[in-house]
Amino acid sequence: MPVKLQEVVFYTTSEACRLAGTNRNTFLRWVREGKFPDVAHRNRNGWRLFVESDISRLKQCVNLVQKTTDE
Repeated sequence: MPVKLQEVVFYTTSEACRLAGTNRNTFLRWVREGKFPDVAHRNRNGWRLFVESDISRLKQCVNLVQKTTDE
């Protein structure tokens, strides 16, 4: 469930990946391999927190990968 703080909505990694249409493990691999920049926000436990712009970038990345694999 997204969390709203000071009018900004934050999503967990699993929520963001579900919205973007990719698997959480795939996203984490992309970050490790430097194919996707890590997000700027983390909670006190060190877990990634995504904002809408992060999810939009992730969707673009997913669409690009799907486009290249369809060719």
